[in-house]
Amino acid sequence: MLLTKKSEYALLSLISIAKSTEPMNVDVLSKELNISKSFLAKIMQNLAKHEIVVSHRGVNGGFALKKSYDQITILEITTAAEEKIPSVFECSPSVNDCPSQVGMLCTIWPLLNNLQLKINGFLEDLTLKDIAS
Repeated sequence: MLLTKKSEYALLSLISIAKSTEPMNVDVLSKELNISKSFLAKIMQNLAKHEIVVSHRGVNGGFALKKSYDQITILEITTAAEEKIPSVFECSPSVNDCPSQVGMLCTIWPLLNNLQLKINGFLEDLTLKDIAS
């Protein structure tokens, strides 16, 4: 599946953070977006691990964008949220690494690979700013 709830919640959270002048904590985000606090906390940890957000501790702590929102691509966000590059099909980018072990015989692999490359390119060209506006 291309994008799951993890990606959706990551995008919604990052839009809220981008629009805020102060760091936002998980409590505020989960209430604002009606998302499970524990699920959102895991997503935010992944975003921090991939250096999309930075975590601030303390009373006024929370998460803030690590760089400008026009420099954060949707592919970066979805890859961090999903913990892998989102794919349309379970095909491998390499015909030799086919999960079904029939890559050399597969006649649709070139089409699926081309589609995936186009989707990756689209998500790489689209930034958080593009969807936050």
